[in-house]
Amino acid sequence: MSRRMTWPRLAVLIGLPVAITACTAVQQSAGSGGPMGFFVTSVGAGKGADLGGIVGADKHCQSLATAAGAGGRTWRAYLSTQGKDGVPTVNARDRIGSGPWSNAKGVVVARDVNHLHGANDINKQTALNEKGLPVEGRSDTPNRHDILTGSRADGTAFSPNDTDMTCGNWTRSSTEGVAVVGHHDRAGPTTDPWAVSWNSSHQTRGGCSQQALRGTGGDGLLYCFAVN
Repeated sequence: MSRRMTWPRLAVLIGLPVAITACTAVQQSAGSGGPMGFFVTSVGAGKGADLGGIVGADKHCQSLATAAGAGGRTWRAYLSTQGKDGVPTVNARDRIGSGPWSNAKGVVVARDVNHLHGANDINKQTALNEKGLPVEGRSDTPNRHDILTGSRADGTAFSPNDTDMTCGNWTRSSTEGVAVVGHHDRAGPTTDPWAVSWNSSHQTRGGCSQQALRGTGGDGLLYCFAVN
């Protein structure tokens, strides 16, 4: 003997596909920024701040992106160099394209270069690595929130007359030199702007070796951006 379906139950079943469609639309819109164009490297180059120069850093970004299935784009490391020892001055902001840039989940972290160096959306939840995974921050063990940049807050290089801020333009891994780093998780010992800066927070201590970088809360990690 068959049962007649009651109207309330029928209404629920009719409305269910609509609810599912609406939910899917919300999920898609939350990550609708396009393909990955920004990530924090999951690993460093392995020799502290000796990245093989800025060219070697770019190769590191490209290699990790390729392994993650995003090798069809041209990737650059967000690094500045100082005009010293035959190396020209390079501003990090000038070598990463024009944006917009999305993380591996499709979330836009910056619309353009000005937004990137203003009120961008880089934080621990959005500054994912190339695999779409979060990177350890100040509240984690180990802390890996120091990201190498060698840059001022506006993305420009330090003067050639300044002390070394780039570990010999990314060729040193000894006790000599320092590098400027930013905090991808926007967390620091205070809430001062420098302490929570994503790209220009403080100098490393004890040199440019992997051990020295880890001593201040880093691991030789980089920001990588797609220029196209």
